Amino acid sequence: MDELTIAGRVIGGAHPPYVIAEIGANHNGDMALCRRLVDTAQAAGADAVKFQSWTRESLISSGEFARNRRYGTSNGGPSLEDAVLQYQMTPDRLRDITAYCRERGVVSFASCFSAAEVQLMESLGAPAYKVASMDVNHLPLLRHVAATGKPVLLSTGMATLGEVERAVEILRGGGPLALLHCVSVYPSPPELVHLRQLDTWRRAFGLPVGYSDHTLGVAVPLAAVALGACVIEKHFTLDREMAGWDHAISADPAELRSLVEGARAAHAALGRSQRAVGPEELEKRKSFRRQMVAARALRAGEALTDADVDFKRPGAGIQPDELSYAVGRRLTRDVAADEEVTWADLA
Repeated sequence: MDELTIAGRVIGGAHPPYVIAEIGANHNGDMALCRRLVDTAQAAGADAVKFQSWTRESLISSGEFARNRRYGTSNGGPSLEDAVLQYQMTPDRLRDITAYCRERGVVSFASCFSAAEVQLMESLGAPAYKVASMDVNHLPLLRHVAATGKPVLLSTGMATLGEVERAVEILRGGGPLALLHCVSVYPSPPELVHLRQLDTWRRAFGLPVGYSDHTLGVAVPLAAVALGACVIEKHFTLDREMAGWDHAISADPAELRSLVEGARAAHAALGRSQRAVGPEELEKRKSFRRQMVAARALRAGEALTDADVDFKRPGAGIQPDELSYAVGRRLTRDVAADEEVTWADLA
């Protein structure tokens, strides 16, 4: 199967890439900011927005909190637990932003990190699910997701081919499935991305394949589209200078719009694999190619030689590759230097 459908939008095959604005934790716990992110992603042309449904209870152990490990913050920043408490997408926050997206006509769904979050998202009418790279080997969670029967996007960062194969076997028992090539390095240097693996996933599993991007800028995701990625997921922020975990690696509004427009253009440019000259180019031949002209003044009755002619635009007359059929024939009229020579001028 090379297609799946999310909220009525067909993804894969000959359809334009599905661009997901990954809001993640970039709302910073401020739901007014979260709504602005939704509105701006919609204005930029994104097909969907995505959140991360983790909470204080569902993602990180108490022991990790006790070690006070900080993710991307200076020593003077908040503790890990304080940051999680601020940035978490609590059930109330998820209900609030899902209702807002529905009111605005924006397709939204989330990465899920626990069975309870899957149940919550089901109650909110989630049209699809994302499984993060970290959970490729979380088989119980995969089974919960598969049981919904909804479309699933599975990221492949940090996972071996065998681990992805096992996850795919479980998820294929549910709804439609797509794989997202991913490198779990933030930001990802382009040389670590290995976009040629898009085809590896495609050949290995026969599934729609997209790309979850953590590089800076839009060049790499656009290259992924050129290599056939049918989904592009990109972190999104209003300002990369904002405090928070993912703002610095995210696309700003101008970049997101550039990504959306560029992805559509790149997909349109893929076209067909069969070589054929289209009617537009056939028409261009008439003006861009060359036709025979006299290299000097010629008199009626002269036999035409190679030295007697040149070829210049436009190309509506005798073509350069037809020279051998014209040489040796006699002129039926006088022809001035640089005048076009037609078949009617040759006996």
